Order: sequence, then C-alpha cells, then structure tokens
Amino acid sequence: MTTDDIRVCRLHEQGDLRIETLRATPPGPGQVSVAIGAGGICGSDLHYWHHGGIGTIRVREPIILGHEAAGYVVALGEGVSDLAEGDLVAVNPSHPCGECKFCRGDLPNQCLQMRFLGSAMYLPHAQGLFRDRVTIGAAQCHRLPGDVSVAEAACAEPLAVCLHAARLAGPLAGQRVLVTGAGPIGAFVTAIARAEGAAEIVTTDLQDLPLDVARRMGAHRTVNVGADPTGLDEWKRDKGQFDIVFECSAAAPAINQALECLRPRGRLIQIGSGGPTPLSLNQIVGKEIQFHGSFRFDVEFAEAVEAIGTRRIDVRPAITGDWPMDEAEAAFAAAADRTRSVKVHLRFDGR
Repeated sequence: MTTDDIRVCRLHEQGDLRIETLRATPPGPGQVSVAIGAGGICGSDLHYWHHGGIGTIRVREPIILGHEAAGYVVALGEGVSDLAEGDLVAVNPSHPCGECKFCRGDLPNQCLQMRFLGSAMYLPHAQGLFRDRVTIGAAQCHRLPGDVSVAEAACAEPLAVCLHAARLAGPLAGQRVLVTGAGPIGAFVTAIARAEGAAEIVTTDLQDLPLDVARRMGAHRTVNVGADPTGLDEWKRDKGQFDIVFECSAAAPAINQALECLRPRGRLIQIGSGGPTPLSLNQIVGKEIQFHGSFRFDVEFAEAVEAIGTRRIDVRPAITGDWPMDEAEAAFAAAADRTRSVKVHLRFDGR
C-alpha cells in the first residue's frame, strides 16, 4: 500500500465484509481531507451486515459502511480558512439537497434527495466513513472544542439524534422521564435528560450491562424488564406517572408498557425504528397521548459537538469497546452482542 492508498471497510453483500484498498482523493476547493480515527458501529451498519439491507433498502453494489466518525484534518483544499491541519473534527454524514420543498420549509432532515453517508437508499450508494481517510466538504466537519478523544468526537452523530428527539419533547426540567431501551441512543437520551434537569429518569432494558451504563449516564433508576416483568408497575398506577417517554427499542412490548406508564396527555417520542408494530390504540386515544416520531437531526449536530467538546454531555461511559479496522468482523459481532456492548468503535490510523 502506497501513501496514496487508503484502507476501507466495505460490504459487498449480506455477511460479506471486506477490508480493501482504494486510492485516496486529494481535497478540491472547499474540501478537506480527514484522517479518520474512530467510527461507531450503528444498528443500521449491523442491519446491512446481517441482512444485506434495511427493510426495502438493499445493498446493490459494494458500499463503505459507517456514518459516525471523527478524525484529524490532514489537508486543506483551496478556499478553506475556518479549519487547520491537525484539528479534531466530527464529520456530519447528512447532506440534504437544500432545494426541495422540505429543505426550503426548514425540514432538511426530511430532504427528498438526502445523501446520507453510508446509506444504500440510492444508487449509486452514498459511501460511508469506515476508511483511513475521507475527502469531504469543509462545512461537514465540525471542530471539537476542549480536549476530548477522537472516540468521544465520533459520538456526535448519535448524540445529535438524541438532541433532536429532546427538542421535539420540549422542556425536560422537572419532568418525570422514562427511557425504554438502553443502547447507545437510550444511554445518550438518559444523559441529556439528566443534564437538562429531569426530576426522575427511569431507563429500561433486557440486559444488565447497558443498564449499568445508563446509571453512569444519569438514570436515577433502572429496570431490567426481562428479569422483572412487573418492574414498571409502580409507574402505571392512576393512569400513569411519567410526563415523557423516549422510546428507543422499537419493540412492541416496550412501546405498550410505555403507554401504560405515561400520564394522560403525556408525550411519547419514538426514536427506535422498525417495521409494522402493534400498538395499544386504546391507550393512545383514551389518555390523549401525544405520539411523536423523531428522525435524524439537523442543527443538532453542531450542538452535539459542543456538548461533547465541553463534556456537558459525557459520552465516555457508553463507549464499551474499540477494535482495529482489520478486525472489523469481530467488532461487528461485539456490537451486536447486547450482553457485552453498548457503543463499539472501529479504530483507524487517525493521522
């Protein structure tokens, strides 16, 4: 491999994950080259690997996975003045078109022509960030304030998802909050609720390790609903006790238990995504529940970078493992195992 070559982690089809070598691309005007240091393995990456797609979206050509990444600026294109070589940056994978009716209507996360890195939605696929180096528009790179690690910086994308959900939920100060599912999203939502002054935060999961992480991220109480199916019963009395639920699991039992725990006119923010799911419409209608979906993010990416850089949100407890890119399959297997992992990163050269 020459100095102009980079390694990439590329999926060819279901279960066929390869480390390959491609030619590096120098930055053009308005672009920078970033040496990736860490990339988080997301549930969507696992879906591509395990199933060859997500729902109706299928991998139809080799795709570089990964959309949660950070690294160091190593080269500047013409006209770039707000970044410098050596800067630690988080890479925003979201590329709305800026022209469609949703972009013009201040809903860029709903863009009709969204190019989201590491996505197989369109053909050609939007190649992702699991690579030694990426050349990308400078505007997609957000410098980290403070002295934080590249692994922390790589958590900006999932934290942005959670900040968007929190914005939709409204003020959290003084509220009683339930978080269902303690994976990375549930852990970060828990931390946001704690940072914003929620009066009570209860986080649930089926595994003990993510619940331990949730406690370290700020949960006042945790419930293993697999080991203790009645563990939420105290919050179901008198038509429900919680003001807000962040539903991060997309599991029908969790959603329906959450509806039982919500007070009348409480808010359920659905972050977890899946296929057709049976819901208790009687609960939603009878208690006038506000059921609100939450999808990706926009300005929240910059807010996530600031929160991580200042450690207003300390993401470190959620990072439970990192693996060199050459051991990508082992890293993916670890990320899929909820008994031993929350957020797993791939490590890259980083310089």
